[in-house]
Amino acid sequence: MIEQDSFISHRNLLFTVAYEMLGSATDAEDVLQEAWLRWVDVDQSQVHNPRAYLIRMVTRQVLNWKRTLLRRREEYVGEWLPEPLLTNPDAAEVLELSESISIAMLVVLETLGPTERAVFVLREVFNMPYDELSEIIGKPAATVRQIARRAREHVAARRQRELVSRSEQQVVVERFLAALRTGQLQQLMAVLAPDVTLIADGGGLVAAARAPVHGVGLVANLLVRPNRAIAASALWLNGELGGIIQSEGAIAAVSFVVENEQIVRIYAIANPQKLTKLDKPVELAR
Repeated sequence: MIEQDSFISHRNLLFTVAYEMLGSATDAEDVLQEAWLRWVDVDQSQVHNPRAYLIRMVTRQVLNWKRTLLRRREEYVGEWLPEPLLTNPDAAEVLELSESISIAMLVVLETLGPTERAVFVLREVFNMPYDELSEIIGKPAATVRQIARRAREHVAARRQRELVSRSEQQVVVERFLAALRTGQLQQLMAVLAPDVTLIADGGGLVAAARAPVHGVGLVANLLVRPNRAIAASALWLNGELGGIIQSEGAIAAVSFVVENEQIVRIYAIANPQKLTKLDKPVELAR
């Protein structure tokens, strides 16, 4: 019972760790299931720090899981985007996880190798000491420090240049969604940056652009078409205000990067297999 209680009490934390390393809630749940099966066979008397032990166990499972995922990604149809999570509006303030779990950040983390991503997440998000990282990764602490430095520089060069306030994000997103609902092309173009990019993920299961679409004209005309009815509403996704869009029987969860009161990047996840976590908020922890 003690073993089970330790795992259950840390489950939200372990899910958050796995999700940030994988970008997929479904795969994170599978990793936790494997970790649970291993944990029930552990001699509890030998575990002095269950939290650290469980994080180490989950991280190793993630790194093993990554080999299968890399092969799966090679066969993926079109652009691959993270699986969105429905989160509580106060998640960003209470957990201070808004940037690290945002779709934009998860997209950046996808450009890291598995080991680099694990080190970055555990060090930068969960503030894990280097000696513990060394044990998890199986490399000397000096090497882990170098990996962490390279990962930080890599992420810094690709992350959003300037974070906007919650109120600015809300105003811009609501203007975008209103323009979609009313089909007002000019209003939509006004809220989009001239060099806006739209990245869609249909996974080959639904219609979606298979390559990024660049430029305000192309993006606006792709989104707003004559005689096309669109339902669009705001939704808290991954700690930020995003939206859910329905049109012609298709559904997409949409996340935005906002700069200078305009949308510079749109992530549209339409793969139905990635929209299964939008029925209730997911509890995250750090």
